[in-house]
Amino acid sequence: MRRSLALVVVLSFAATACGGDDEGIDVTAAAGSGGDFEYTIPAGAGEALDRGEPLEILPARIDATVGQVIEIVNEDDRGHLVGPFFVGVGETLRQQFVSPGEFTGICTVHPSGQLILVVEEP
Repeated sequence: MRRSLALVVVLSFAATACGGDDEGIDVTAAAGSGGDFEYTIPAGAGEALDRGEPLEILPARIDATVGQVIEIVNEDDRGHLVGPFFVGVGETLRQQFVSPGEFTGICTVHPSGQLILVVEEP
């Protein structure tokens, strides 16, 4: 429970600190495994970025609906910004979208350097 609360606090901070255009997307920690959107940041991703290799681990835009869940597994040796989320070393982020909105933010694992997340009502 403490970890989930800490994760929500970190995500709230990341959503405001990433320099994104946040129009009120709310997320909540989701229990269980898997998700509607599942992505893995592989080991060595940070080193590939250091070498100038473009990474396209996630799409540049994710269109989701309220109630869907995103899961991002970070197997790399460094944390990464993924739109409104920060995924630390060895962490798995699972978040459920609880309100509609749009967010554009930094994405360190996409060649464009940004991620657009759009959440709509079902």
